Amino acid sequence: MKILVCISAVPDTTSKINFTDNDTRFDTQGVQFVMNPNDEFGLTRAIWFQEKQQAEVHIATVGESTVEPIMRKALAIGATKGFRIDAAPVDGFFVATQLAALITKEGYDLVICGRESIDYNGAMVHGLIAQACGYAFINTCVQLEIEGNQAKAVREIDGGNEKLTASLPLVIGAQKGLVEESDLKIPNMRGIMMARQKPIEVLSAVATEARTVDVRFERPKAKGEVTLVDPNDLDTLIDLLHKEAKVL
Repeated sequence: MKILVCISAVPDTTSKINFTDNDTRFDTQGVQFVMNPNDEFGLTRAIWFQEKQQAEVHIATVGESTVEPIMRKALAIGATKGFRIDAAPVDGFFVATQLAALITKEGYDLVICGRESIDYNGAMVHGLIAQACGYAFINTCVQLEIEGNQAKAVREIDGGNEKLTASLPLVIGAQKGLVEESDLKIPNMRGIMMARQKPIEVLSAVATEARTVDVRFERPKAKGEVTLVDPNDLDTLIDLLHKEAKVL
């Protein structure tokens, strides 16, 4: 079985976020980037398939050379080869088009993406890849087993879980539950040394255009002060909920 894990670089949640050019451009200066957590859950599951079922695991990302340290981490965790499509990931459609071209060329049986990235939360790349490649698609996947050409999966839905079966080739949207945080693999020294020797193939982007444009970024409004109400003063509480919070 041949598996591709699509990874993306996202700002560490402790980084201070700023914008430039009249709040139309994200300022990456001084921002620490990490592997998208949902992608890391998917990568860990892919390595399990590699260890238990002798699957071949590759990684791919759309990005400039600054993302290569994150790719090396994925290789240190256990992936055997990386592909970097040399272009800025300007929007979800652009990214999906680039990855779909690679997938079509290489012929992967299973494609694992995070259900969304934690920066823009677009949650569209995996679905667009499935449509472009003609693959089956299961989103919000929390369990996955592969036997031969058949996949058995569980996905999270409102109010519970749904059990599904699908034939390969398949695209899934991974999230916590596919593996738990305690199961995430931390690169050891041997893995880090081996990752230096593993190939990262740099590919030119295929011709396509972004479908969206960032018009303006806006920070959330600062939270107001907390209003304390005596627990016996229900009239005041109801009045505040009605006139200020506007939830009644």
